[in-house]
Amino acid sequence: MTRVWFITGASRGLGRAFTEAALAAGDRVVAAARNVEPLAELARQYPDALVRLPLDVSDRASVFDGVERAVAAFGRLDIVLNNAGGLLLGMVEEATEEQLRAHLDVNFFGAVWVTQAVVPHLRAQGSGHILQVTSMGASSGFAATGMYAAGKAALNAVSEALAMEVEPFGIKVTILQMGGYDTGLFTVGTTMTEPDPGYAELRAKLAEMWGDDAGPDPSTAVPAVMELVGLEEPPARLIVGGVSYDMVLQMEQARIEQYQAWERLSRLAPG
Repeated sequence: MTRVWFITGASRGLGRAFTEAALAAGDRVVAAARNVEPLAELARQYPDALVRLPLDVSDRASVFDGVERAVAAFGRLDIVLNNAGGLLLGMVEEATEEQLRAHLDVNFFGAVWVTQAVVPHLRAQGSGHILQVTSMGASSGFAATGMYAAGKAALNAVSEALAMEVEPFGIKVTILQMGGYDTGLFTVGTTMTEPDPGYAELRAKLAEMWGDDAGPDPSTAVPAVMELVGLEEPPARLIVGGVSYDMVLQMEQARIEQYQAWERLSRLAPG
């Protein structure tokens, strides 16, 4: 059966890769992005299957209007991929209020607005699959990327609650904990804080640790997600990336070991 996708952040990176994969599979796509011009050639290639939708997900009213236009275009929505996002890179102390609010407006609230807008349609049709793109690092903070992790961790929590709320209506929710792919997140998708000289040594260590490897091409994440959306009972969470899978398991194990190491202190409190 031909499925209808609604994809945010569809003009580049993972969003573009999933848009191309869905179209190649014979599905139809409403591709939303602030700038949809990069999708022009794809629209010419799939004139009856691709609708380009200019959209700023941080604008709640525009999101609701855009979802209505998406439903009108193809009559339904089957797969909603909340992918739009950016990176606020810098130390917690350095981030301005304006930067933090703008960052969360896209990475967290944008996904919430899309979710709120699509759920009534999915509930009415009794089906649908919402894919929330978060991060393999969202379960813990890391120097210079704490604000990014915070937004993704918030989306993780909301999505787990959402899954419980919409399950009775036949709607599935999967959190995609993406690994590091060459999406342009660290270049065109990055907002930098004003560097404080006090963190110069830490910044140098981070630069050495991260190196110049941008990660694999976003298209390499496609097979796992395309198989996922075909499952009758998809998982609530999926780590997308073998290297990331190993890293997440190591982080979770380290957290468990820390809890256990301080069990005596925890049990001093009765709650």
